[in-house]
Amino acid sequence: MRNVNLNLPTLLATVATRAAIAFGIGLLVANRIPSTRRKKLAATLIGIGAVSTVPLARQVWKGSRRDVVSSRGPSTPSWS
Repeated sequence: MRNVNLNLPTLLATVATRAAIAFGIGLLVANRIPSTRRKKLAATLIGIGAVSTVPLARQVWKGSRRDVVSSRGPSTPSWS
């Protein structure tokens, strides 16, 4: 199992990039906004979300660690 420790700003930024990409994809399928305007807005949101994902993914990757699991089960912290 992989545990990831993120501070609040990193977590919120990660959620915001995912939301921008999802909203952009949603705009591509919607029909309420004129086509040219919708495609430009969707491309912008998807682009911003994708470009900002790279540095955030690096931060998440640095903040993750793998738990060592022995035959007795997951490791527990020792409080000494």
